Amino acid sequence: MESMFEGRVAVVTGSGNGLGRAHAIALAARGARVIVNDIGTSAHGVGTSHEASDAVVRRISDAGGIAVASHDSVADEDGARRIIDLAVERFGRLDILVNNAGIIRASAVERTKTEDWDAVVKTHLYGTFFCTRAAVPIMKRQGYGRIINTSSAVGFGLINHAAYSASKEGITGFSRTMARELAKSGITCNVVRPIAAWRGAGRLLPAVDANQPEDIAPLVVYLASEQAGNINGCI
Repeated sequence: MESMFEGRVAVVTGSGNGLGRAHAIALAARGARVIVNDIGTSAHGVGTSHEASDAVVRRISDAGGIAVASHDSVADEDGARRIIDLAVERFGRLDILVNNAGIIRASAVERTKTEDWDAVVKTHLYGTFFCTRAAVPIMKRQGYGRIINTSSAVGFGLINHAAYSASKEGITGFSRTMARELAKSGITCNVVRPIAAWRGAGRLLPAVDANQPEDIAPLVVYLASEQAGNINGCI
């Protein structure tokens, strides 16, 4: 185990599979204590299972790291707060928040049901907002924090993915505002914008030269580090 994040505590949402899983494992391998959050839905946001997040916790523990599973939903305001509170309850602080949870529901705009639009926007955009809002007071008290939000190249537009695209562009604007708003508090906020390749999106979104989760994790690790304190509001 490396000690790059010794004493640091991270929350990674949507970390039962794909990008989030890679981020959680990479942070834990470098000494961070990690809250592995995932409600275990399908890529479409259907169903729940503790299996995925529990498996990531076991993998981290087997490698000598420290992790705790969280099964709350970021799309629920109270659930998001419980995710953040769990970090403080178990480890006494929160240094790193990686907002990564997401779902996909594809359809042409005229066939998009309101409930499908709401489910996608609530998971991506509201989830990022809910978790960030809960984390910021803790980070402000510490005078330190790293927030990394997950957008997507799909934000530039992809046929039949209006809700997903709108959510991802919303995250980008939100993150730029947070970067300015929190800069004097010792908190940075940056965005990673990979071509989707996580568990569900890699199958559902036709991407060329798609990044693999392990390709993105080193960037997230660096943005989460003390050394990246001068990087803020970047995409």
